[in-house]
Formats: sequence, structure tokens, C-alpha cells
Amino acid sequence: MSNGLFGSLGISASGMSADRMRMDVVSENLANADTTEGADGKPYQRKEVLLQEIGGGSSFADVLSGAQEQGGPAGGVEVTGIVDDPSPGRRVYDPGNPDADKTGYVTLPNVNPVTEMVDLISSSRGYEANVQAEDASKQMFTKALTILGS
Repeated sequence: MSNGLFGSLGISASGMSADRMRMDVVSENLANADTTEGADGKPYQRKEVLLQEIGGGSSFADVLSGAQEQGGPAGGVEVTGIVDDPSPGRRVYDPGNPDADKTGYVTLPNVNPVTEMVDLISSSRGYEANVQAEDASKQMFTKALTILGS
């Protein structure tokens, strides 16, 4: 991804890709919010997406100077992994549940639907912001081509 004419499109695209992955993981978390026994015999563990900056520098001045150079460092974000949330599961008293222990408690996944919905809204808004940034870049390119063609 270059910082030339189309660098802004690449940056927006990387953000949209990362936000889409976040939405997919949130959907998986919500779908498994009541899964008390997975393939490993344990309750589902909430997943989180790890993101990392692509290129750039450690400060605003580094990023700005890189953007001013032709072929400077790329920008954007990338998914570096999907990891399990280490927080413990919820324990609820449900002696009739087949997954209950000797004391009648069931360990449910560590998925909180409210947290997941907040993450989903955040991802959705981030995706929308990147779409708007990409549209603005396209409009600027179109204007520039119109001016050059005149």
C-alpha cells in the first residue's frame, strides 16, 4: 500500500476490513453466548480481535514526514490475531441443566451481550466512517481529474 495518490483508499480499506472482522467475531460471541460445552468440553470463551497499526511512525511528525515522501511508509490497520478473553465464565445455579456440576451450578461463557452490542456498534460506526473517508477520497480524485482534463 503506497502513500501516493491511492494511499488514502488503502488506509480506509484496511480499516473496513478490520472492522468487518471485529463484527464477525462479535457475531460469533453472541451466537455462542449460551454454549456451555464446546468441542473441548468446556464453555465457549469470548473472542477478541487484536489490531495493529501498519507502517507509520511512533509520532505524528514521523507519520507526516513519511506521508510527504513518495513511497513513504504505508498506513492503516491490520488484524494480528483473534484471542480468547481470559476472564472467567459466569456461574449460575441451574440444577436441572445437564451441564450442572454436583452442586447444581453451570458455568456459562464469559460473553456479556451488552458488551458485545457496544463492540458491534463501535465496529459498525468505524466501518461507516471508513466508507465516508473512502467516498471523500474518490470525490477528490474525480475533481482532480476534471480539473486536469479542462
